[in-house]
Amino acid sequence: MANPQLTKNQSLVFDALTSSSSPLSAYGLLDKLRDHGFRAPLQVYRALDKLVEFGMVHRLESLNAFVACAHPHDGCTSHGTVAFMICGKCGNVAEFHDHAMDDRLRVIARQKGFKAEKTTIEIRGLCAGCA
Repeated sequence: MANPQLTKNQSLVFDALTSSSSPLSAYGLLDKLRDHGFRAPLQVYRALDKLVEFGMVHRLESLNAFVACAHPHDGCTSHGTVAFMICGKCGNVAEFHDHAMDDRLRVIARQKGFKAEKTTIEIRGLCAGCA
């Protein structure tokens, strides 16, 4: 979905993620946004659910945290597989897309008779600066 109309809370959560140098948990977002009227985790979770639905934010399962999409204007649903390299030392997260990887995963799924709905890859290791 390109350029959805965001509510005030969705905009605040998205801006907090965009300006953060590392992934944030829902409770980390709540702490950052208390001065903006956020009082309960449910406010953050509702905003996050919509932002994920819009393709503007990704949930990093292994960290139980969220990051802003590197391509929010495209909506990451257009990229196929969403992949992340996560540095275990500094916490840096780099999002990337590889169409050859998308094609290979599609072939594997088709060969197995599996209909994939969403594919997210998280690669844990050390970034160039920490290696």
